[in-house]
Amino acid sequence: MRSAVNDLLGAYDKLIMDPVHGGIPLYRHEIKVIDHPLFQRLRNICQNDILSLVFPGATHSRFLHSIGVMHVGTRMFRSMIDAYLRERQLSDQTDLSLSQLDAIDYLAKTIRLGCLLHDSGHSSFSHQFTQARRIHDLMSRPDRFDDLWEGVDYSIYHSARPEELEHEHYSVRVAHDVLSSIDLDSAGLDVRDVIGIMETTEVRPSEAFCRHARTFWNFIAGEDAESGVLSEADTPRLVMDLLSSIVSGEIDADRADYMLRDGFHSSVTIGGFNLDHLLSNLRFGWDVREPWLGLAITQKGLGALEDFVYSRHQMYRKVYAHKTALGFDWLLREAINEVLEDPEIFDWVDTCLSDMRYFAELTDSYFWEAFRKVARRQPSSYSRCIVDRIKLDHLDTREDLSARGIRDHRSWLARELNLDPEQVVTCSMRARFSNIQDNFNGIKVLVRDPINRARSLKKITDISAFFSKFSDGTISHFYVRPDVLDARRAERVEQVE
Repeated sequence: MRSAVNDLLGAYDKLIMDPVHGGIPLYRHEIKVIDHPLFQRLRNICQNDILSLVFPGATHSRFLHSIGVMHVGTRMFRSMIDAYLRERQLSDQTDLSLSQLDAIDYLAKTIRLGCLLHDSGHSSFSHQFTQARRIHDLMSRPDRFDDLWEGVDYSIYHSARPEELEHEHYSVRVAHDVLSSIDLDSAGLDVRDVIGIMETTEVRPSEAFCRHARTFWNFIAGEDAESGVLSEADTPRLVMDLLSSIVSGEIDADRADYMLRDGFHSSVTIGGFNLDHLLSNLRFGWDVREPWLGLAITQKGLGALEDFVYSRHQMYRKVYAHKTALGFDWLLREAINEVLEDPEIFDWVDTCLSDMRYFAELTDSYFWEAFRKVARRQPSSYSRCIVDRIKLDHLDTREDLSARGIRDHRSWLARELNLDPEQVVTCSMRARFSNIQDNFNGIKVLVRDPINRARSLKKITDISAFFSKFSDGTISHFYVRPDVLDARRAERVEQVE
């Protein structure tokens, strides 16, 4: 039974060597996706903006991260399939039919492409790009979305025009162009189904997906599927939600890869987790009463999940919110605003954000060259701080301050140091764990009765007290503006002379 699944899902055409996961196999149609210019541009976009100015090894790209997410997503799905087949085989020796094998194959390949393209819309410097004030204003232009989709019916993917564009909207747009340019039909897949499991979309699945989803549901849920509680129309949406949770959820392929990859390249191993142990304890969970179909974890796998969450928590605190890293993020945003003061650069970036023919031009390299030009002309510029790694002088760090508390502490620092309050820079990162308890209630714990082996699902917070330990949290760093630093350095030089 399991060898049949491996034979069906194992006919790969190429192998990419990855420093984190080892050999990552690819299908022919995936090679065409990766070779597309809009995907190749991800080679020139750093996964962690300019984190390498603090952790020198963190130069890895969105390109390899995207391929890694595809690999982890595949492992997640296949691990759950393998576990289910193993348990079914022990109980009733059920063999897989061809329709079941086809359904598993279709869903697995859909997951792979959804994972591969999930970050394809990131622009220069990833998340910091859209947080720059002038870029945010550009992205908020009312007609931007219509310009981006000119000549294409976006209603296939979006039920309404978004008020403000995020990188996820660009990922959908990129995915449409990339998948439309290859012969996806020869792979037996439909572009709507792939984009339907990506964020921000509302898609009516293809007939093929609906057919495979019903086969998969009947296979997984068994007697519950035969109870008639769910209509045939409900099943495709449940299965699509399951696939979406693998691409983007609380336990998803994206987080699993970037935590391993960022830790590896940053040489930081704080609170590491065992991916193999975590995946081996994932299961399909369902409840026809809600109705719900999603990820469940065995009781013995709770320790691996706790390690996963703790590792993520520590990476945010010790790496992503590092005082020097957040200071450089602030300088980066100001440098982007600075170079966009040039009308020619502003107009070109505006064009690239509206026209997919030029979107591939938005890479880190484009802005690094712009920074260098400004730095040569203006030695006191933010661009020079980035080019020459001139960091902000750190004054203080406080946690869990309110917006009012941040303003008050900033004013206090200014008074104590005889500075104008505007000369004190504040950078804050809100811990992404404020709703962790509620979010993880969407993941169930699979509990088996030791006598009759009947399975039941429990809320994760009913089984483990670990997740209740996380609460709202904000880390705020306070710095001195670089122009003040330059003045003070000049004063010190004069005093020495």
